[in-house]
Amino acid sequence: MGDRWVHLRTCQTCGNVGCCDSSKNKHATKHFHATQHPVMQSAERGEHWRWCYVDEIMDGE
Repeated sequence: MGDRWVHLRTCQTCGNVGCCDSSKNKHATKHFHATQHPVMQSAERGEHWRWCYVDEIMDGE
């Protein structure tokens, strides 16, 4: 789309990669709303955490 992303997130259900909510297009959250795949994991080097959209809980660092 020609935009810059801030951080990338990986869907733990299907492997889709989307940008975080600090990015203009918020593709990770849009993916959740479109698919109901609940858990995203940070795709950033050195970050080891997951986020559950349904429970609004972070697991890991």
